[in-house]
Amino acid sequence: MTPVVSVLVVSYETRELILTALATLRSACPTEPYEVVVVDNASTDGSAAAIGAAFPDARVVRLARNVGFGRAVNVGAAHARGDWLLLLNPDTEPVGNVIGELLAFTRARPGHGIYVGRTLTPDGSDDGHSVFGPPSLWTLTCFATGLSKVFPRSRLFNREALPWLDRSAPVRVPAASGCLLLVRRSLFAQLDGFTPDYFMYCEDLDLCLRATALGARPVLVPTAQVLHVGGAASTSAGKRVMLFRGQVTFLRLRWSPTRAALGRALLGIGIAARAAGARLTGRAGYWREVWRQRRTWLAGWPPAAGLAPVEVTEPVPPGPRGTPEGDG
Repeated sequence: MTPVVSVLVVSYETRELILTALATLRSACPTEPYEVVVVDNASTDGSAAAIGAAFPDARVVRLARNVGFGRAVNVGAAHARGDWLLLLNPDTEPVGNVIGELLAFTRARPGHGIYVGRTLTPDGSDDGHSVFGPPSLWTLTCFATGLSKVFPRSRLFNREALPWLDRSAPVRVPAASGCLLLVRRSLFAQLDGFTPDYFMYCEDLDLCLRATALGARPVLVPTAQVLHVGGAASTSAGKRVMLFRGQVTFLRLRWSPTRAALGRALLGIGIAARAAGARLTGRAGYWREVWRQRRTWLAGWPPAAGLAPVEVTEPVPPGPRGTPEGDG
């Protein structure tokens, strides 16, 4: 039987986390018509072999090198059979029947194209990161001046974080995290998947804005929830450097050259100010490291035209069953 949903998980050095994520998914969604496709980004911790042994019906695609998140998802989508693609981070644990909740919402409110769930902290509160707004010169000015930090709940000064949004009710959102995101496979194909210029971060923002331009209406499904460990594969400074590389790439691709240059300057001012503050206070020292690496993140990620093709070294064909989840 062909699955309705293809769950796409990108793995990189997260063996124990992804094994827990898939086991929790199996327990939480025992009857849903879905399959699992794992794309392993050349992990060295035995992730691919462990996943294949623990979940023999999952499709495990092994890449010859780490190609990042969005490019790996594109590879997984090419192996998917479901009408829907569910992107799921390996450092998550589903809370309840997350697939069932999402599918029920698509039936009740069709036509959105993109559906996003809530990501929770260990105490069960919303971490505030599953949905967000796009950057603008105003939001970057607020970052540069520290207004978004001083007034984190302000609708005026912290517009990207959407702090005023009621996440307990269904609501349309500008953009959504790829941590827990359901997208119709035909829409993903129409968009040619994630823009390959991004190695990590902001590819989900880019996808949502391009989808909205085609008529999609991303929506938050509050009953679809996962516990998100967060940042499992990155150090604090390293994660921020990658985040800013993603942001600079977005500015390069989607803004005019003049506006993008202003945006980069505002990012630089904000990070320089935080690094200076860290030096004076002795706290948040990661900002000093981020500032030291400014040449790296100011360059963004390399353009896709300069990338070597993705090498799939060991694609594993579908298992004999299409339901449930395909992970045995």
